[in-house]
Amino acid sequence: MREDAAALARRLARNAEAVCRHYLSNGRREGGWWTVGDVANTPGRSLFVRLQGPEAGRGAAGKWTDAATGEHGDLLDLIGRARGLESLRDVLEEARRFLSLPTAQQPEPRAPVAAGSPDAARRLFHAGQPIKGTLAETYLRARGITYLDDLLALRFHPRCYYRADENAPVETWPAMLAAVTDLEGTITGVHRTWLARDGSGKAQVATPRRAMGRLLGNGVRFGVVNHVVVVGEGIETMLALRCVLPSLPMIAALSASHLAALVLPACIRRLYLAQDNDHAGIGAAATLTEWAGRAGIEPLALRPRSADFNADLRQISPVDLAAWVRIQLAPEDVASIRQMALHDLGSRG
Repeated sequence: MREDAAALARRLARNAEAVCRHYLSNGRREGGWWTVGDVANTPGRSLFVRLQGPEAGRGAAGKWTDAATGEHGDLLDLIGRARGLESLRDVLEEARRFLSLPTAQQPEPRAPVAAGSPDAARRLFHAGQPIKGTLAETYLRARGITYLDDLLALRFHPRCYYRADENAPVETWPAMLAAVTDLEGTITGVHRTWLARDGSGKAQVATPRRAMGRLLGNGVRFGVVNHVVVVGEGIETMLALRCVLPSLPMIAALSASHLAALVLPACIRRLYLAQDNDHAGIGAAATLTEWAGRAGIEPLALRPRSADFNADLRQISPVDLAAWVRIQLAPEDVASIRQMALHDLGSRG
């Protein structure tokens, strides 16, 4: 299959401009390059595809680089990313289809990916791009969330399908994607937040937040869990806390019912529960607290001053929020985060 891939990459390189016009139709030729915003075909000039050069090696035609993200590859990589394809087999089949080549070996028929399945969720997430410089970053900053380092669980899709119900027409809106993963890090679902076209808030649609895939027991993870973890409901709630507790790993369970059912790694020794101040949030935190006590885990509540921690972050200064949260922490965690939190808060003004 490696030889097959190399041969296809060379054939694609001979037709680099045609590949770009097909898969990156929102771009344009500029001299010996094709320029476009990214592999998701967003208009712009961040991604450069070399149109001329040898078929392989240094300076080869078809080599591309995204100056905004540092991502790079050949035309097979580009096709896979543009179409959201996960396996090399699927990428090669797509390349053969584009080149009008017969398949080398007819594969066994396989069932289509079911809508809303974990496979569909993985495909959608991988079709996204890093959030830096996108409307997803604009959206988070508008909600007061400014600490945006190492958010590998979040991606941005410029044209994510939205349908209000089964009888409504399909629309496309920009969306922030969040990977829902299990304890092994496997993507089991994806949460979508459809955004306004300028990123200033959520899209003006009936349900701007939806999740798909296998969610129960899993969550959106920020950081690597060791012995201490912070868990809560919403993505923005946990990202707001992360602005003042940048060194603690966090998990967003996406809802109160999923928070109560969250599966945690066996290494946990101390569990912070960032509860929302409503009946469902308080009840879910109580359920998880009871479970943690039976499992020999120290449970500690983190209570917001208002409805949730993102509301707190927008209503009071980050320094005041840090002080409010800090008095609720175990002494060991105060000692480990104080210097980093104060440094980050100071650098952000």
